[in-house]
Amino acid sequence: MIQCEQFYNLLLSNNIDFFTGVPDSLLKDFCSFIYDNVEGKKNIIAANEGNAVALAAGYYLATGKYGLVYMQNSGQGNAINPLVSLADIEVYGIPMILLIGWRGEPGKKDEPQHVKQGKITLKLLEVLEIPYSILPEDMEETSEEIKKAVKIIKLNKCPYAFVVRKGTFSQYQSSRNEELSYTLYREEALKLIVDNLDPDDIIVSTTGKISRELFEYRELKRQGHEKEFLTIGSMGHASQIALSIATEKSNRNVYCFDGDGALIMHMGALATVGAISPRNFKHIVFNNGAHDSVGGLQTVAFKINIPEIAKACGYRNVFSAETKKGIIKSLEKLKSIDGPSLLELKINKGARKNLGRPTIAPKQNKIDFMNFLKE
Repeated sequence: MIQCEQFYNLLLSNNIDFFTGVPDSLLKDFCSFIYDNVEGKKNIIAANEGNAVALAAGYYLATGKYGLVYMQNSGQGNAINPLVSLADIEVYGIPMILLIGWRGEPGKKDEPQHVKQGKITLKLLEVLEIPYSILPEDMEETSEEIKKAVKIIKLNKCPYAFVVRKGTFSQYQSSRNEELSYTLYREEALKLIVDNLDPDDIIVSTTGKISRELFEYRELKRQGHEKEFLTIGSMGHASQIALSIATEKSNRNVYCFDGDGALIMHMGALATVGAISPRNFKHIVFNNGAHDSVGGLQTVAFKINIPEIAKACGYRNVFSAETKKGIIKSLEKLKSIDGPSLLELKINKGARKNLGRPTIAPKQNKIDFMNFLKE
């Protein structure tokens, strides 16, 4: 395993002192280390991976120094456009290091949404003509690989990628204590919402722990899962799935269960919802100010006003609540008025350690959900 501090110092010694990206579970220890030890303007948690590539490009243009962009391999899709049309050697030729967590690595058990991405992670880099290597777990080998990568990006003015296997970085315990003082955790708030929905209501839940907690609550209540589409991948796109369903099922309320990190990743989706303006669209944002599924690093959600942003994008009604009483009161309003409407729930970050994952296959969830929509 690689010690996070040693890896960080190795990067500094090779003129790499700017970090940006979207946190990943395989990189969470290194991301937590730089979060603790690098000043804010030199470590920017980006809205999405494409933004992170642009941030690294801007840093290079301003300083002539190289940035490091960290991401899960699922973020390659978001990053492709600026990698090809901005950083590529045939366009501007902007050097940077990519640090990519290899979820779904072939031969290793992982969740369904990571399997295909794992198969094509290296192939995508080859198609993009981005030189890469798999990050060694030995520090001496890593040092040589970093030197090689820096030599390549300096000579060719291009990105270079390191693909990171599970368990490559040693554990790092963050020294920051960022406990929130809200009265509810996400799972408690989610149960409250589910218990107060009508039988024919439709749910589209975002990727991560929201869908996992929703699935387990249905299991606990011995209910089926046909009423919700569990979006186990496609971070940031749940609201658009829900929007399209809402326009086709105008006689039924459609609820999007969203996370703050997912909403921020593709915030432009709010403008589309506002423009289409379906009266049955109900957007519930579980805001704990963190990328909770991949290590708990902060988002900017508590530094912005999500309800007011939605209102400016054309949502008819917006609410914010943080107590059980406030949630129930806001939900009753949400159910009875025309949308699109948004309810922000301010909650504590964190989840129980024994939280499981959906045990039904994604295709079965799709079939059951589509049958429910036909009713």
